[in-house]
Amino acid sequence: MKIYTKTGDQGTTSLVGGTRVAKNDPRVMAYGDVDELISFLGIIRSQVDDSYEIRRIQIFLMEISAHFASDHSVAKIKPLYSTEIEFLEQKIDVLTSEIPLQQAFILPREPEVSSQCHFARTICRRAERSAVAIATDDVNYSIAMKYLNRLSDYLFTMARHICFKCGVADDYWIPEK
Repeated sequence: MKIYTKTGDQGTTSLVGGTRVAKNDPRVMAYGDVDELISFLGIIRSQVDDSYEIRRIQIFLMEISAHFASDHSVAKIKPLYSTEIEFLEQKIDVLTSEIPLQQAFILPREPEVSSQCHFARTICRRAERSAVAIATDDVNYSIAMKYLNRLSDYLFTMARHICFKCGVADDYWIPEK
């Protein structure tokens, strides 16, 4: 099978299920932002140990992306489970218990992978904003929205945890008076 189909040459793409939409359709934008996040998490994953469970996060984001990319004519998309939100909350709690209390807003800095976590957090926030444009009453969208919100918190906490493990103090932004 060839990687190129030429079917998108006029600015359209197919959703899961076959519906053709413009490449700037809100649904395409939402799953595109999630795809960018998955890819950027791969950069982080290549630099941290498995205890951060980035692969598990990437897999769940792929499942979210499938829901965002679906025209809902396909019945066999795996449902999303809120246990993944609980997983993130547990990870946040563990990491938070191992680092000093946050004193103010934080400016990203070294080590580089910590700054990459902050960058991933901003991609995650964009994905969350994009998802708002396609949200429905479906329970899967509710879970996806909550997950993206919690994931950005996890990435922030992970960035701080990496700094702490590397002996790098938080760089607090304290407005001058």
